Amino acid sequence: MHKIADVEIQHDIMVANRKLARNNQRLLDQNGIFAVDVLGAIGSGKTSLIETLIDHLDHKVGVIAGDVISKYDAGRFESHNVPVVGLNTGKECHLDAHLVKHALEDMPLEDIDLLFIENVGNLICPVDFELGSHLRMVVISVSEGDDTVEKHPLIFQDADLVVINKVDLAEAVGASVEKMVNDVKELNPGVKVITSSIKMGKGLDEIISTIESYVL
Repeated sequence: MHKIADVEIQHDIMVANRKLARNNQRLLDQNGIFAVDVLGAIGSGKTSLIETLIDHLDHKVGVIAGDVISKYDAGRFESHNVPVVGLNTGKECHLDAHLVKHALEDMPLEDIDLLFIENVGNLICPVDFELGSHLRMVVISVSEGDDTVEKHPLIFQDADLVVINKVDLAEAVGASVEKMVNDVKELNPGVKVITSSIKMGKGLDEIISTIESYVL
């Protein structure tokens, strides 16, 4: 009986979150804003990627920076002179649509046309929580191990774009980039997979053109 109650509560939470996510996306659409939910583990390079995209994309960019303590990444984004709202999740290991709703209230929507939502560094917790974004981009690195995709299948099944980062380190850490690409494709055959080294500039043009293709 207790287990059944837990399931019902979880179901209600997910239904409520999806409703809020739809409302968030409706608000974004009304303001002509395309939103990208950026997911990845700590150290995958997602913050560096967003910083690089801010500097290279020909768009008015805003960022919602979600983290257990958000001020560190938010400060990095602010240094690029774009609107930033930091979301402190405390003990929570993911963002949800309710948190993003409040962040949107503090974002100058009239001044942006592209919004990056940096989720908490985790490949498990954010999977089930839609935020209202138009694109889910998952960033992983070879330094996490080439079995990372196998260990975290759900997040890749729902991804629209997967960036495999730090490929310049693959040989040093004994990781097979080919295996990681194949593992993603096995889980999600239609997903776009880009191998990159943000630090070295590899794959950046392809990431930019892919995001532009969605925005346009």
